[in-house]
Amino acid sequence: MGTDVQATRPGRKELGRALQQSGALASGWGPTFAAVDRALFLPDLMWPYDTERRTSVAVDKAEDPGTWYAAADSNTPIVTQWDDGKHTGREPGRLSTSSSSMPSVVYSLLGDLAVDEGMRVLDVGTGTGETAGALAHRCGAHRVATIEVDPAVSSHARERLCRAGLYPEVVVGDGFAGHGAGGPYDRVLATVGLRKVPPAWIEQTRPGGLIVAPWGTDFDNGDAVARLTVTDGRAEGRFTRLVEFMKLRAQRLTAPVHAEYVGEDATDRADKSTTDVGEAAFVTGQYTTLPFVLGLRVRHCVQMIAPKRDGARPVWFYGVGDRSWARAMFRDGRAEATVWQSGPRRLWDEVEAAYQWWRARGTPDVTRFGLTVAPDGHRAWLDDPEDSWPV
Repeated sequence: MGTDVQATRPGRKELGRALQQSGALASGWGPTFAAVDRALFLPDLMWPYDTERRTSVAVDKAEDPGTWYAAADSNTPIVTQWDDGKHTGREPGRLSTSSSSMPSVVYSLLGDLAVDEGMRVLDVGTGTGETAGALAHRCGAHRVATIEVDPAVSSHARERLCRAGLYPEVVVGDGFAGHGAGGPYDRVLATVGLRKVPPAWIEQTRPGGLIVAPWGTDFDNGDAVARLTVTDGRAEGRFTRLVEFMKLRAQRLTAPVHAEYVGEDATDRADKSTTDVGEAAFVTGQYTTLPFVLGLRVRHCVQMIAPKRDGARPVWFYGVGDRSWARAMFRDGRAEATVWQSGPRRLWDEVEAAYQWWRARGTPDVTRFGLTVAPDGHRAWLDDPEDSWPV
C-alpha cells in the first residue's frame, strides 16, 4: 500500500472510530478501511463540500497540506472535477461532475452490498478509485471491474490504484451499459445516482445477486439507496437510506426553464385556490423522507423551492414532458397558502394528494418503501410489492 503518511494521522484514526461508532463501518470492513486510505486517491487540488452551506472551497495540498489532510480525513464529500473536465482554475465550476463521497456513505453502501472474498463485483462510477480499491481489497483484485465514462477520471484512478497496490479491472465506458465481459456478477454497486436501473445490470447479475444503487425521481436531487435482489430478469428490494449523488451522465435532468412554462400573464389565466398544507411540508432539509415520497407518488414532476423574501416563499412544480406548472405561495403568519396551477395536469392537486396519502399511512419512513424493476418498467411500493404503482 501507499506510504502517504497513512494510518499514523490522528484525523484518520478519529474518522475510523466515528465510522465504527455510527455503524457505517460494518463488521469485517475495518481492515479494508485501514488499508485503503482515502488520501491516496484524492487530487492535490480539490473542493471539500460543506453540506450545510452547500458550498465548496478550493484546498491545495502543496499550499496547505494540513487543511488538505484534515479534509481528506473528514466525513465530508469532496468535489474532484467540475463541468465534465472543462473547468479550469481554483474557483468552483458550474456543475460538480466527479467527487469522493462521504466515507460514511461509502462504507454504508459496502455494508448494504453484503460482499465477501471471491465474489465478482461491478463498480459503476470509478471516480477517484477509492471504492473500487476497497472492493478489490475485500474480494480480490481480479474479481472486481470498475467502469467510468470519463477517460481522464478513469486514467487518474488507475494510476492511484496501482500506486496503492490495488488492481481491479479499470474500464472506460458508459456505466449504463454495464460491462458484460466481466460478468456474471454477484454484486453490482453504483456510486452515481440513477433515475432508471439499466436492464444491462440485471442481465449481467447472477440470479440471487444484488444491485445496490442510489435511485431517485425527477422531483429533486435526492436519492435513496435501493438494495435489489435479481431473479428471473427482475430486480426487487427495499430502500435502505436517503442519500444524494451526482447523477449518471446518461440520466441527468435539465432544469426546467421557467419562462417556457410561465409567461408574463400566466397567473392571471391559471386556476387559483388555497391550501392548508404548510410550507414545512416542502422546506424539509436534506435527507428527509417526504420529498422522496412525493417524487414516488407524483410522476414526471420537478419541484423548485425559491428563497424566502419579505416573509414569502414560492414553491414551484413543473411537468416533465409537458408544460404543466403550479405555484404555492407561503407567507409567514398565514394559515393558508395561495396556489396557482395551469396546463394539462393539475400538479398541485397531485402533490397535495400525495402528501395526504403519506400522512394517512402514518408518515412511513423511506425504509418501508421498495422498488421493483421489470422489463415493463419501474414500480414503487409501500411494505408490499403486490400493492405497487408505476414510477
